[in-house]
Amino acid sequence: MWDCFESGLNLPVKTFLLLALALPGVLFLVSGLLWFLGVRPSERLVARASQAVYVFSAITFTIEAIRIFTPGDLGLEMQLGDWFATAHSHFGVPVLIDRLSVPILWLTALLMVLVSAFSMRYLHRDVGYVRFFNLLNLFSFGAFLVAAAGSIDVLMGGWELVGITSVLLIGFFQQRPEPVGNALKVYGYYRIADVFLIGAVLLGHVWFGGVEFAHLPAAEGGASTRVTVVALLMIFAACGKSSVGPFLGWLPRAMEGPTPSSAIFYGSISVHLGAFLLLRAEPVILASPVAQAVLVVVGLGSAVIGTLTHRSSTDAKTLLAHATQTQLGLIFVEIGLGWTGIAMWHMGGHAVIRTAQFLRAPSMLHEHHHVYRASGGDMKPTGSHLEAMIPRNIQVWLYRLAIGSGFYEAALERLLIQPVCRVAGWLSVLEPAPGPRKASTDSKH
Repeated sequence: MWDCFESGLNLPVKTFLLLALALPGVLFLVSGLLWFLGVRPSERLVARASQAVYVFSAITFTIEAIRIFTPGDLGLEMQLGDWFATAHSHFGVPVLIDRLSVPILWLTALLMVLVSAFSMRYLHRDVGYVRFFNLLNLFSFGAFLVAAAGSIDVLMGGWELVGITSVLLIGFFQQRPEPVGNALKVYGYYRIADVFLIGAVLLGHVWFGGVEFAHLPAAEGGASTRVTVVALLMIFAACGKSSVGPFLGWLPRAMEGPTPSSAIFYGSISVHLGAFLLLRAEPVILASPVAQAVLVVVGLGSAVIGTLTHRSSTDAKTLLAHATQTQLGLIFVEIGLGWTGIAMWHMGGHAVIRTAQFLRAPSMLHEHHHVYRASGGDMKPTGSHLEAMIPRNIQVWLYRLAIGSGFYEAALERLLIQPVCRVAGWLSVLEPAPGPRKASTDSKH
């Protein structure tokens, strides 16, 4: 079934790894089949089955982490056949388990255990309870696929699964128009970012002969312009997934979803997948000084705007969303400077802390009142000493900039979305106008 490029692992170990990767997807398919057949499983069964899968994955990845961080271990690469093949090329399904992927796999499984346990009570008796856990299972499979992908082709499959589950969970409360509208907005941002990733995949196959991560260092031997173009495409694709740079506007809109999905998607795993893509493609990024400079500038700009909007936010989840953008901007800077180890530790620590903050957001106001009473009502605001160093007119200008979130979204609306809508309106004249509906001959009125 597969070819393994490391002979040190026996068949049961490889089988357990593949099961840990695939079981969330299998559970989603089984649940979907039951829904198609009209079977409605109980809340307890759905939640316990999901938790069992996450616990199994967490244990498996923990054992793999212990093995792979043993000195002298080089990791594991498997080839699971071909996705499809032509006369001149083939698109395989490589799986890469190494010191970059294992921490992400382990952290994803561990946080899924935590979030599923929280969701069992948080969504109890909600009409969308089973739907939520089904989407959670599909998301975890997509995140596992991104982390274990041995090529950008395979990574893109998981990338799309994470994106569609993200959109569906933002619009989870579909009886209200605001969540649905925000979900469609986020879907548009994702589609724009995916165009960049598709371009990187296409040009990687044409210019470099493939997009497997193990062979990306060969790209350094190509023309510098080609390397720069592919690197920039991947940077902007990562910006779209992580809500950094020109895509800063969508993350606050994603707060319409349930709190557990906000925690696992926009506090820990999903928003860090853009940074993970850049770490995977580090040889290409570091081979281009232009790409490095763009990554640092975009990251610093996002960190500054995120800090300003964070300080001007008025609700807990939006405040956390902007704080997340600040840290993601700093992570992008670290990657642009080549500080891979620092970026990995930053990603892991930020994911854990932000998940905990999102999960406790519903009770944050209660805890604030408790601390306020305990301090005798003497709680001074933070940051006032920094504000005193800035002239009043600049403070007002910065506040306007923060309220507009840096005006990234307004610029994107004017420069991209509105022109596309106008072109669509012009092209609509080519469609035949709908004719009048004919009355039914069986109607008595």
